[in-house]
Amino acid sequence: MSSNSDIAALGGHTMGTSWSVKLVAARSRDLHPLHAGIQAELDRVVAQMSTWEADSDISRYNRAAAGTWHALPDDFWNVLSAARDIAERSAGAFDPSIGPLVALWGFGADGATQAVPDPALLAEVAARCGWNKLQLDPQTQSALQPGGLQLDLSAIAKGYGVDLVSRWLRRIGITAALVEVGGELHGYGLKPDGQPWRVLVESAPEEDAGADYPPRVLALDELAIATSGDRWHHFERDGVSYSHTLDPRSHAPVSRAAAAVSVIAREAMLADAWATALTVMGADQGLAFANSHDLAARFITRSSNGLIETMTPAFQRYLDASTQ
Repeated sequence: MSSNSDIAALGGHTMGTSWSVKLVAARSRDLHPLHAGIQAELDRVVAQMSTWEADSDISRYNRAAAGTWHALPDDFWNVLSAARDIAERSAGAFDPSIGPLVALWGFGADGATQAVPDPALLAEVAARCGWNKLQLDPQTQSALQPGGLQLDLSAIAKGYGVDLVSRWLRRIGITAALVEVGGELHGYGLKPDGQPWRVLVESAPEEDAGADYPPRVLALDELAIATSGDRWHHFERDGVSYSHTLDPRSHAPVSRAAAAVSVIAREAMLADAWATALTVMGADQGLAFANSHDLAARFITRSSNGLIETMTPAFQRYLDASTQ
């Protein structure tokens, strides 16, 4: 690596969270076009897939009349196709159609008070959801609005944004970068010292006070990692803690959610979605599923004796490789 190169750090805001990029560039390079280009990639995700934006493509689809087909722009199509595939493969643990349920429980763009919904209303709203109602036509890159289907891609879009930024940086000649959006990460290339980007795998807040296992450090070279869990958003009512992650199968927040579920994949979009799906499945079922599908996953769960760490062999292999 040229001694004229250095690591530049850029940052901003998107999708209700922050983004940061560390990249290797010549010291003389003007960083303003890089910052603008990164923001433009992320703004495109928002314009197509944010339920917080009334005129986004996803909001227009959600409002559309029953029986109408809608041609989708490339990014929306790519994410929705992946979301439906993961919904099918996870038997509904991941479901991009649970927007109304998210709102009913008080989360998301349309969420009001965080409270336990009336059972009758919950049943009525749940009847409008279901990933299997989502029909896609690859020939025309279109999606059918069957009537009342409300898509929510918040559990996969941030990861896709990370992938978009990484791909754009490659296209303009950036040979190494570490891209992060809301905690989802992708790294490629080597730093000026010849080392890969190393990151600490996110875990439970209790780990800050010490745990029975060492911090897990991962080298991100052509790899992405995403973490889901109950440390970010939840509310309590009558002594019960409700996670912001909904189980589409029970129409309610995940009970006894893992403190953290991390997934390593080649694409941040896939890591993002699978981290959510495995969180919904729970530590036991999720670990069994991840093992049988060769997913690189790590679970941090709480017990009366403190935090328990479990991981799949695929995840352990990446850790082992990172220490070499």
